[in-house]
Amino acid sequence: MNYDEKLQHVSVLGAAGKMGSGILLLTAVEMADLSLKPENKGKAFVLNAIDLSDQALAGVVAYLRAQVVKIAEKKAVLLRQFYADRNDLIENYDIIEQYVNDVLALVRPTTAMEVAYKSTLIFEAVSENKDLKVKIFKQIDQNNPNKPWYFTNTSSVPIHMIEGEAGLDGRVLGFHFYNPPAVQRLVELIVTEKTLPEVNQFALDYAKALGKVVVPSNDFAGFIGNGHFMRDALYGIKLAEELAKDHPFAEAVYMVNKVSQDFLVRPMGIFQLIDYVGIDVVQFIMKVMNPFLDDEDLHSDLLDKMMEMGVKGGQMSSGAQKDGFLKYEKGAVVAVFDTDQNEYSDVVNFASACEAALGALPNSFKPWKAAVRIKDKDSHFGPYFNDMKQMDSLGAQLALGYGKNSDAIGRKLLTDKVARSEQDVNTVMLTGFFHAFGPINNYFA
Repeated sequence: MNYDEKLQHVSVLGAAGKMGSGILLLTAVEMADLSLKPENKGKAFVLNAIDLSDQALAGVVAYLRAQVVKIAEKKAVLLRQFYADRNDLIENYDIIEQYVNDVLALVRPTTAMEVAYKSTLIFEAVSENKDLKVKIFKQIDQNNPNKPWYFTNTSSVPIHMIEGEAGLDGRVLGFHFYNPPAVQRLVELIVTEKTLPEVNQFALDYAKALGKVVVPSNDFAGFIGNGHFMRDALYGIKLAEELAKDHPFAEAVYMVNKVSQDFLVRPMGIFQLIDYVGIDVVQFIMKVMNPFLDDEDLHSDLLDKMMEMGVKGGQMSSGAQKDGFLKYEKGAVVAVFDTDQNEYSDVVNFASACEAALGALPNSFKPWKAAVRIKDKDSHFGPYFNDMKQMDSLGAQLALGYGKNSDAIGRKLLTDKVARSEQDVNTVMLTGFFHAFGPINNYFA
């Protein structure tokens, strides 16, 4: 079965979620493009969008329509080639409308798992729960005579455990899209010792067709991205807890968030990133990873406390940020949660004092939007952090310690044989987390 044939009957599990809807969109567009090739005219292409809620599925159809219009507008020239034999399609808007209809015609929204029993390829984006994934895969595999391939979007569960417990014998791999899949270019690809070569090759071909950057990760809980992020988050949490011995808790969180964002030139501070992913999700991923670690404990009492107080962060269905460690208004941070008072404290009351306590940024500082575009990272960040080393301010010392720890985390991923190269670690953090420089470097030596 060739590439096109494998994509003739596909199912996406968890299709109405943020990750699932993005995977559904990318796959629908790729399948539509294949269906419009001359050699595939007349062949049926089916994409099952499977989720628990009819209401959620109705929402994902509206999302698909809006996104496909945008995609179509960007490739009008290619679409004219697709529809070269259609004399009735003259204007661009006619062609775009036809393409949108063709893409949506492939998608079959349903709450019935049984439709996956005919698929040859299954994308899975349900909750980060091994037992649930195994249960679903076993159900499909026992009723599907096609021996389908399974691409799981798990960001933490070892693939060999899913493979073994579901009895899939080389037909499953980790295909970890980053959030949101339609925008993020990175995919972590995780195979097991049993993964069939043809499954691996298809994954590479599919990723290439989608324009993704593929980084291989060895099959270890958390893989590269979460392997770094979870430890980086714990360091930031512990740093805030240490600062809270001399400062109010809300101010300590604000300062660590500012150091990790501004001084380390990241797109968002560590507490903002935890909120973005979801405090509940971060806590859960740590729980998934922890049993596989012999020399460390990925756990935070502070995360437990936030959960007990009902503060979870995460995102709304619209993509808007929910309040977590930080409170947001129109994307801007306006308050910090005070665990002692069980309420948010407005940053206007302490921001200036915190920034004065941290001190100024080095004169060579460039904001993230400018720094992320610098091709020769060493030419800028080497001198930048050297300038910081000459400063005795609190902000500089915290940032240098944070950067050194981030470097150590990256190197440990190599020592633990999670990542295969320094470049792979840096590519994940540069591409998947949009850091301006890779964590493994010589800046903090």
